Amino acid sequence: MLRKDYLPFGKPNFSDEEIAAITHVMRSGWVGMGQETTTFEQELASYLNAPHVVTVNSCTSALFLALVALGIGPGNEVICPSLTWCATANVALQLGATPIFCDVDPATLCVNSELIQAKLTPRTKAVMLVHLGGLAVDVEKIRSVLPDNVAIVEDAAHALGAKFLNGQMVGSSGNLTCFSFYANKNLSTGEGGAIALFDEAMAGHLRSLRQNAMPVDAWKRFSHPRSLLYSQLTELGYKMNYTDLQACIGRVQLKRQPEFYSKRLAIAEYYYEHLQTCEPPLRFQDQITHPYHSRHLFVLQLGKMKLSRDDFLLALRARNIGASIHYSPLHRMPLYGVPQPTLPNTEAICERILTLPISASMNLDDAEYVVAQFKELLGEEY
Repeated sequence: MLRKDYLPFGKPNFSDEEIAAITHVMRSGWVGMGQETTTFEQELASYLNAPHVVTVNSCTSALFLALVALGIGPGNEVICPSLTWCATANVALQLGATPIFCDVDPATLCVNSELIQAKLTPRTKAVMLVHLGGLAVDVEKIRSVLPDNVAIVEDAAHALGAKFLNGQMVGSSGNLTCFSFYANKNLSTGEGGAIALFDEAMAGHLRSLRQNAMPVDAWKRFSHPRSLLYSQLTELGYKMNYTDLQACIGRVQLKRQPEFYSKRLAIAEYYYEHLQTCEPPLRFQDQITHPYHSRHLFVLQLGKMKLSRDDFLLALRARNIGASIHYSPLHRMPLYGVPQPTLPNTEAICERILTLPISASMNLDDAEYVVAQFKELLGEEY
């Protein structure tokens, strides 16, 4: 029997505590970027084991400002995987740099040191590493093959709470690491993002850039009126700041991360247990055997079927299952110019990849429904 309501692939989990926090901030009379934002940044920095966190209005803005802070511009190349959300590459384009697409490992769906090394040129100035689905890339190994003048920016939009194999949090590497707080993320404030980093001077620069490059932000101008008299612009900035309305939600969501992780893990384990024997065989991202995956996405690759992957996805959606695709390869898109290089792993993966619903708002009954419908449909199309 088909369920009546649609099961989205990702849904936020909000409680009365988040609602109470918003009410408190609204009644305070200050809803813009202020003390709640500062406190959230401090709490998030402690959670990530990073000295500094700078919040912004989206992960796209975080990636963009990271490249601005690194001085990326025309004539520079930025290496990134083709199997990612478009923002990873677009922020380089927006600064006049050239995104250079690389392939991914078919087991992890992420880049590795060999694939990155093959794309290095004298014009390479940065590498964007995507922790796809919440599986942490081996950043240390990639760092070992890069010249000293090539920076690493970690796109950790999926990876809040993920850890490297050494047990250290994603965000604690010392690289500029960018997070997302979009609606379907492990920590959601509706929209928003953050940059974790170690360099104090760069953190100060990023805080200025997010607020039109003003030397002091609105909260300081409000609480210390004399500071307004000495505010002089010296560079071009952007309007990309966070707000206290978002930060108060983030503070509650941060405290709830152990609860959320436990729920996501239970869903992922249920899927894996009940789908690993399917025929034709499915291929899973290396997330069950990886001890520190954030379980933001549950990604698999379909085997050979009568239906195409797209038709199979639409059939699942017709059964009110919000399956999705992460992602369509960027190197095939007209925006990035032609000709683009052949990326054999990505091109094979993109025809079979599929994401099943997973969130802290789901329960095992939801997962059971997904598995039952998936197997029934798979049996019909094998």
